[in-house]
Amino acid sequence: MANWLWSRCVFGPHLQRIHRSPDQSRPDGRGRRGCNYQPRLLEKHTDSLLGWASALWSISYYSSPLLLSYLYRKGYICSSKLVPVSQYLGTVVVCLLGVACLRGLGRWKNSEYVQFISILKETKENHTQTNKKKLRCYDFDFSHWPSDFSWTEVSNPKLSKAGVSLLKPEPRLRGAADSFLNTVRTLPCHIISYLIVHSFGRRMLYPGSVGLLQRAMRPMLQQGQAKLVEEFDGQRNKLVACDGNEIDTMFVDRRREGEPNSQTLVICCEGNAGFYEVGCMNTPLEGGYSVLGWNHPGFGGSTGVPLPQNEANAMDVVIQFATHELGFQLNDIVIYAWSIGGFSATWGVMSYPEIQSVVLDATFDDLLPLALKVMPASWRPLVQHTVRQYMNLNNADQLLKYQGPVLLIRRTRDEIITTTGPEDVMSNRGNDLLLKLLQHRYPKIMTDEGIRAVRHWLGASNPIEEASVRTRPTEMLCFPWSVGEDMTLEGRRQLALFLARKHMRNFETTHCTPLPASEFHSPWRL
Repeated sequence: MANWLWSRCVFGPHLQRIHRSPDQSRPDGRGRRGCNYQPRLLEKHTDSLLGWASALWSISYYSSPLLLSYLYRKGYICSSKLVPVSQYLGTVVVCLLGVACLRGLGRWKNSEYVQFISILKETKENHTQTNKKKLRCYDFDFSHWPSDFSWTEVSNPKLSKAGVSLLKPEPRLRGAADSFLNTVRTLPCHIISYLIVHSFGRRMLYPGSVGLLQRAMRPMLQQGQAKLVEEFDGQRNKLVACDGNEIDTMFVDRRREGEPNSQTLVICCEGNAGFYEVGCMNTPLEGGYSVLGWNHPGFGGSTGVPLPQNEANAMDVVIQFATHELGFQLNDIVIYAWSIGGFSATWGVMSYPEIQSVVLDATFDDLLPLALKVMPASWRPLVQHTVRQYMNLNNADQLLKYQGPVLLIRRTRDEIITTTGPEDVMSNRGNDLLLKLLQHRYPKIMTDEGIRAVRHWLGASNPIEEASVRTRPTEMLCFPWSVGEDMTLEGRRQLALFLARKHMRNFETTHCTPLPASEFHSPWRL
């Protein structure tokens, strides 16, 4: 027993917080207060040393190409000099192992850590609801968290380890010889695009996956998670997607409260630097909904990297978890996304069309125009190839596959998804998303006259200008969707404006301002 406990303390996870837990024996339900874990002096200092060693290793790893090049030019990479270096590195490793053992000794003498590590062991051996409830009272390294749900638990013949299906850009028709020659000709472009995406490209697109940013935000993330667990009785779960990535999720169940919105589950898809701990989960929570938040691959406790295929795989296992483990029907689920989270959201409703509705806040139609905006004009062919092959966030194409209710929220001072600047509301790519949706659903209304009328309405940058574009039709005129061919031009114009207002709401703010609960509405239904 002592040997087991010693090894667990040496190699166990870093404990960060002990959450507040209710005491059922007390009438007021109050129990232990939440607090940050306080390590003993020995554990504190040794953990700090190991943290610095980890940071130095990360810096060395990412700078290794430059470092090796410098050492090679200086003549340090040779057999006579590599032996002393290897001996030096061996000494460092032995010292670090000694520091880890001293940290284990400090943990072994701390009764709170010993209690935690015993609960963790018991939960991994016997994954019952009682043990999981005990384990959820602790915040620790998520890599040690036992799995709560896996894609293998669901019988889905369309799902495999290769991943779920994505919409691919339509290939150009070529002959066999032309196709081969084109492949050879574009091979350098493929190699450069691959290197761009897997180096700085995806980190620019998803800055929340950068370790340094997560380290800087760690106190804020820990505070946000403590609030979700201690104030909203949130349940943290680890889901295993079909690609092997572990997805960090947080579920707040409101069904026992009996409120009007509590029976509806809102699945939240965060932005490119958003985490469920401090992201858009708070908006539906304030509205009384049951909420399921999750972190992108590579964000927070989730593993992997945020590429489109991994994003779709993660979204799939989140929906499967909601239906098979949490007990929600697809028609009880609303997907709510902010910014780049619109890709995961539109993939979700495209693949699960029975989902009740989707709300897209500050979301664009296609990544390519926004990528071209921030890159030099001379890079246009390379940027286009890179986006289409590796980062094809084609939100509009996916949304058009969904026939359910949709609500778009446009930030009128958005500085991120505009192509010319926040002062030009017509360059907001949310406009293009709305126009593509209306043209697809109401082709006989969205003729040239209807498109011009909607563009005029979209050009309004404030409520006064918006109100000046008046509409007269009633909701009865909008059924069936094929209405429009026997209408006058003025009738089509008025009906197009009516439909635009039903599918999009304006919010006078910038891109990163949190959406108030008062602005979160159920989409319009026919």
